[in-house]
Amino acid sequence: MRLGVVGAGAWGSALAQVAAANGPVTLWAHDPAIARTIAETHANPLYLPGVALDPAIAATADTADLVGCHAWLLVTPAQHLREVLRRLPDRAVPLLLCSKGIEANTHALMSQVAAAERPDAPVAALSGPTFAAEVAAGLPTAVTLACADEGVGTLLAARLARPGFRPYRSTDVVGAEIGGAVKNVLAIACGVVDGAGLGRNARAAVIARGHAEMTRFGAARGARAETLAGLAGLGDLVLTCSSEQSRNYSLGVGLGQGQAAADLLGGRRTVAEGAFTAPVLVEAAARAGVEMPIAAAVAALLAGEAQVGQVTDRLLARPLKSETA
Repeated sequence: MRLGVVGAGAWGSALAQVAAANGPVTLWAHDPAIARTIAETHANPLYLPGVALDPAIAATADTADLVGCHAWLLVTPAQHLREVLRRLPDRAVPLLLCSKGIEANTHALMSQVAAAERPDAPVAALSGPTFAAEVAAGLPTAVTLACADEGVGTLLAARLARPGFRPYRSTDVVGAEIGGAVKNVLAIACGVVDGAGLGRNARAAVIARGHAEMTRFGAARGARAETLAGLAGLGDLVLTCSSEQSRNYSLGVGLGQGQAAADLLGGRRTVAEGAFTAPVLVEAAARAGVEMPIAAAVAALLAGEAQVGQVTDRLLARPLKSETA
């Protein structure tokens, strides 16, 4: 079973490395120079430095080379997924969504974008606590692989599974996607806490109360609470809220130290998805009647509408309430 990995950033390259252990892989890069480097040197020093990639990975910048693949792993930035789907060959192969975000303007999850653009293709989502460098190095990792079609989900899980990479199957695609999207925003919030020196008590509170926001929003969009308490929700949240390997957390640290969002984002080669997701999430939550004060605080900081001290004061001045309300 040949897999196509669409997107040759750090995460796409790491997934190609995982997949190559069990069969042939075609890795598509938007930038022809990156495709040539991977093909010639079996490495992606720009996005995944220090990792020797499996020589069996066939790198390309031509979408036509994906025609012979039996499933595609989509690892492009969330806001570009629709555009990329329109560029891919006209085939109804299973789509495994590995990007985490919510589309601007439409408030659509990635599975909804895929269903709109490829209505005949089975759709699955891969999410969970994963730093690309650790996955590529073969360090133990567990993820959620969600697919409404259990047969397709089982097939994809078996194709990707290896001793250091363990997919747990689910049918809750929405839950897996919401966990992955919301945790990016909350990771920024935790970075702000650490950058501003607010203490570990505060960071733990943000993780716990942020998970409550994630669960409320998930329920409004049809997600299952147990999914958000699992790898795709709580697991990913804990990982990305506590390490500078997380692009979103490190962005938050800079904000907490008083740096401007535009300056922090302007010098980045990689995408901090939470920066794009935060304002969209706040809009979608308001439309659904869901209160998400931490996400709203992050969106205000990113937009330059408030300073760290102001959003902290607002959060601490909120009326006391039941923890489960």
